[in-house]
Amino acid sequence: MRTGYFSSLVFALLTSASVATIAAPAVESQASNAPLMQEVSSSTQSVKIDLNAADAPTLQRELAGVGEAKAKAIVAYRETNGPFASIDELLEVKGIGKAILDKNREKLEVN
Repeated sequence: MRTGYFSSLVFALLTSASVATIAAPAVESQASNAPLMQEVSSSTQSVKIDLNAADAPTLQRELAGVGEAKAKAIVAYRETNGPFASIDELLEVKGIGKAILDKNREKLEVN
């Protein structure tokens, strides 16, 4: 009878130890991933696009509401009229309105 009791006690001890070992790393990995996700999102927001240096595919990919035709129009305007003096000059480009400019103002810069 003592052997059965002792075996049950050892089994319970080993079972609880294995559950604790399996569960412990899951809590730590979630905590270590959270700061990494914040770093990625903050670095993504800080990238600015230079209107005077960006090519049409970059403008199309990075700017909201700007497709292939509008991106080509921005590059054509820059080639015809010279470099942009300010971000607001983008309103002179055919197809670019105030709404598109306001959506993308934080992403743009003029060097």
